Amino acid sequence: MSRPRSESMAKNCHRKWWIIIPGILALSCCVILPSGVSAQDTSPQTEASPPAPPQPELSQHLILVIGAPGTEEYARNFRTWAGRWEEAAQRAGISRTVIGKSSSETADTATPAGTTEPTAAPSITPAIAPANTPEEADAAMLVKAIEAQGSAKSSEPLWVVYLGHGTFDGRTASWNLRGPDVSADQLAAAGQKLQRPLAMVVCSSCSAPFINALSAPDRIVVTATKDGNQIQYSRFGDAMSTAISTLEADINRDGQTSLLEAWLFASRRTAEFYQTEGRLATEHSLLDDNGDGKGVRSELYVGDRIVDGAETPELIDGRNAARWHFVRSDEERRLTSEQRERRDTLEAQLEDLRKKKSSLPEEEYLTLLENIAVKLSEIYEAAGK
Repeated sequence: MSRPRSESMAKNCHRKWWIIIPGILALSCCVILPSGVSAQDTSPQTEASPPAPPQPELSQHLILVIGAPGTEEYARNFRTWAGRWEEAAQRAGISRTVIGKSSSETADTATPAGTTEPTAAPSITPAIAPANTPEEADAAMLVKAIEAQGSAKSSEPLWVVYLGHGTFDGRTASWNLRGPDVSADQLAAAGQKLQRPLAMVVCSSCSAPFINALSAPDRIVVTATKDGNQIQYSRFGDAMSTAISTLEADINRDGQTSLLEAWLFASRRTAEFYQTEGRLATEHSLLDDNGDGKGVRSELYVGDRIVDGAETPELIDGRNAARWHFVRSDEERRLTSEQRERRDTLEAQLEDLRKKKSSLPEEEYLTLLENIAVKLSEIYEAAGK
């Protein structure tokens, strides 16, 4: 194989894999023996129950939570945003659990035209839950849904998205649901036994404390605010639902929008709203995806890359979110979870190598670059067959 001399080709080979000249793949034959039998094992075998067939891995799942609106104007907005998430889930083939819809809304599949500007502040008093028993309240349904979806081991993420109002009393942040609210601590407790990755997208006021409560390895937490004291109505959910349901936020033009790209788009679109309206910004979104419980602001990014000169760039969140996609492209869907995991590891190596380019001899740099590029092309070669 000729050595690639263009870093951009190697950098994007996982997106445009079909233009990379495939390497000559060595083929080897192997003998698959029954479990527990070696090639030299000639001892008689006792009868045993056949092994249970492997359970299929859980696919991505969306738990979409719509809060108590307080006014009809807020209700229309939340329905609009929820409709975008539901449409995206349907297009991506993602199963979903929707909490917070009335029976009439559940039956109505039409999506409202767009977001309206509310004329009144949201009520701080939760709406009366249309439940006959406490067990049917939205908070209880949410906890049960998280526990049910996280009870089986899977490498595919569970997405929990909240659209509504939030509260913070100085110690506890909560989602304002129909019936009892649900706190960050309650959600953290519900997620303790999760055996799969988690994306928690909190589109509400007072949402930053959810990072402190839920941050952990293999989790991504997105909040609309930078602290619990940003109590005004949040518009972040409007931009986030737009980003996740379209390719408008696809910064690197690979045919799919990553969670990082969606968050960057939504953060910038929300900031533009306040600038255009001449208002003081009352929400500043955060993203945490490295488990340190701190979160990062979008200002540390130019496009979808960390700004040059940033302090400790290796500690800045975003690397994992760049590899999570709610609606996957056709090329991405062809990959198995194992191939995707291997691809992500190679991409991380490629990113680390790019940062070391100036400190390595050119010949060594290009050799390392070629090795990663060939392995990436082999993954996509296999997926395309």
